[in-house]
Amino acid sequence: MNRPERNSLKKDFSVFISYPSIKSEKGTAQIGQNRQFQWFKQHSVIYPIVPAYAATLLGREGYDVFWDDAIAKEEDYETWLSRIEESKPDLIAIETKTPVVKRHWEIINQIKEKSPHTKTVLMGDHVTKLPEESMEKSKTDFVITGGDYDFILLNICNHLTKGDNLESGIWYRDEEHIINTGKFNLNHDLNKLPLIDRELTMWKLYSENGNYKYLPGTYTMVGRDCWWGRCKFCSWPSLYPKYRTRSPESLFEEIKQLVEKYKVKEVMDDTGTFPVGDWLKEFCGLMIDSGLNKKVRISCNMRFGILKYEDYLLMRKAGFRFLLFGLESANQETLDMIDKGIKVEDIRHGCMIAKKAGLNPHLTVMIGYPWETYKMAQNTINLAKDIFEEGYADTLQATIVMPYPNTSLYKECKKNNLLEIKHRDWEKFDMRSKILKSPLKEEQIKELTSSLYKLFFTPKYAWNQFISIRNPDDVKYLFRGFSKIVGKHLRDFAR
Repeated sequence: MNRPERNSLKKDFSVFISYPSIKSEKGTAQIGQNRQFQWFKQHSVIYPIVPAYAATLLGREGYDVFWDDAIAKEEDYETWLSRIEESKPDLIAIETKTPVVKRHWEIINQIKEKSPHTKTVLMGDHVTKLPEESMEKSKTDFVITGGDYDFILLNICNHLTKGDNLESGIWYRDEEHIINTGKFNLNHDLNKLPLIDRELTMWKLYSENGNYKYLPGTYTMVGRDCWWGRCKFCSWPSLYPKYRTRSPESLFEEIKQLVEKYKVKEVMDDTGTFPVGDWLKEFCGLMIDSGLNKKVRISCNMRFGILKYEDYLLMRKAGFRFLLFGLESANQETLDMIDKGIKVEDIRHGCMIAKKAGLNPHLTVMIGYPWETYKMAQNTINLAKDIFEEGYADTLQATIVMPYPNTSLYKECKKNNLLEIKHRDWEKFDMRSKILKSPLKEEQIKELTSSLYKLFFTPKYAWNQFISIRNPDDVKYLFRGFSKIVGKHLRDFAR
């Protein structure tokens, strides 16, 4: 096996940004750019933005960077490990999540057996909360805490090659001692980031994600991460406790490059919640005035209760298509308890005015809160069903409530003895079964979750989609969506 071709000879220091293949009878692990972990039976990957920035920064500084996503390439683990053994990189960085962190400990120990000199780095939301755990349970050399993997990974490489001082937020080894540089500090200027090197990071591997209506598509992430940042179930506020964005001009220039250089037809900006207010108006103006709004479609994450009909009209004119909203629950008590910051009445109204403006709302729903009865969970299903059948939402997804260890929901559930699992049974946080004590039985949770996906097979939905067809791209999108429901969601939540 040949060593991957070098990108630069400026520094004789090779860096692999790796996603080792992790499979089980449940499917393939989905890790990169996923706020919630799932096993998927059907191949589906999302472009991991911050690691892609890391590769770009390292390449720009002259490091020998290799983008090593075995999950996206659908490689088996043995092929991946053989490449590591043959290449013997100087450093491997791996993003991890709670359900697979133990697997990553094993993988790092195997890396050390095959290539003892290789430095290993773990990063992600789980190790941000529990960095010392991974240092003690594996032979990893570094743990990055916080979400600025890109800036901090460059700092680690500069430390190893030039002796630069380590930034705050890093755990490392000094002989037999585990040391840390203190709490991470998100003081990096996102506007100083270069445009992502899409060739280096093999963007085409991710260009047919099921969310895209128009192909090829790709991801951006102009903000880190959510300007609300208070939802108790979300794991990413621990990575990005304060909200930062690049400028509207920066995102505009990035999308312009994606359209002109890579012929991208749809962009999903995966900022936790897309910027609003003057920022949004300025960005929309740039898209409209340049005519770029006629060449590409944009999708983003949005919150209910913040935008007016006129704002949605402006977004539609600027090229926006798909808006992902968190419904989460139709019970005000639950919305208040998870600090969602919205009212139940905001949900239907928000979908209605977004749809009226010509946008395609998408709803996310969660089932299995420890305080919700079956009737309360059914309220959520009924609201989502009503909005869906009224044609105010075009797509939806349902998940089981997962209190990841870096969330305030986990802290509350642990304090109130609501966890059904043993301490640090991390592999059970994989959304395949409930881990919280609840009035609902596991079969009921799966039944309710599956019932949402069955809405895609109702005559009313089929008719609404049929009359919405305007071109061949619409037909292809509907076919891909149907395959996704049958091949992924219904199978993933099968009993």
